[in-house]
Amino acid sequence: MPDATDPGVAADAADAEGLTVGQVSSRLGVTVRALHHWDDIGLARPSLRTAAGYRLYTAADLERLHRIVVYREIGLGLDEIRAIVTDSATDVPGALRAQRAQVAERIERLRQLGAGLDRMIDAHERGLLLTAEQQAAIFGPRWDPDWAAQARQRYGDTAQWQQYAERSAARTPEQWQAVTDTVTGLDRALADAMAAGVTPGSPEANQLVERHRAVFTTAYFSLTRRMQVCLGRRYESDPGFAAHYDGIRTGLATWLRHSIDASARAHGIDPDTATWQ
Repeated sequence: MPDATDPGVAADAADAEGLTVGQVSSRLGVTVRALHHWDDIGLARPSLRTAAGYRLYTAADLERLHRIVVYREIGLGLDEIRAIVTDSATDVPGALRAQRAQVAERIERLRQLGAGLDRMIDAHERGLLLTAEQQAAIFGPRWDPDWAAQARQRYGDTAQWQQYAERSAARTPEQWQAVTDTVTGLDRALADAMAAGVTPGSPEANQLVERHRAVFTTAYFSLTRRMQVCLGRRYESDPGFAAHYDGIRTGLATWLRHSIDASARAHGIDPDTATWQ
């Protein structure tokens, strides 16, 4: 049975009596509005009209429309299409080569977008997009590669993990090294302040607390003062965190927590009732 969508069959019908706008729209998969627009701008005008003034497309009209649809689907603009289907002097192969180059560029952009999405998905699921060797080289021999997976299991459904994962997805090993260097510099400054007898609540201590919050926010995720208080508690109570800070200077975890609490009080926050918000 003949296929009514085949250009030859459609042309036969158009030769016999002409096709209405609705028929052409159905056969070519083009909206009636587009056909009217192409008629209005002189790109594809029907050759016939009924006694009532309705448009009728001939076989030649339909052939032109087929070409327009093809060129439109490959991304040519209407002005470019007009030049190709109207002006015999137009360099059609040249126009198509230019369009092919643009398509190749779009394909490459989409490939890069796909790679970026894969990296983002991986970061949300893993946290760190670094090999175990890279992690050891950047974070030090005491770093446990399983910590990122443990953090994902504990915090994976939080907004903070999402922010951390998005930053992680965009970071190179060199950028992670820069983050580590900044954090290490902060740790040294905290230890030096404690050694110098800086007391929690003093201007010097408060300045370091603000520096801690800024470094953390830049490195991992946005840290509010209340969240910082909760983090200070963990620094003192969690064996892993406490070992890290006390390994830099004995008692540093407690000193840092007291400094964070004092700074919070200065900003009207009760450390005893602060929650992760």
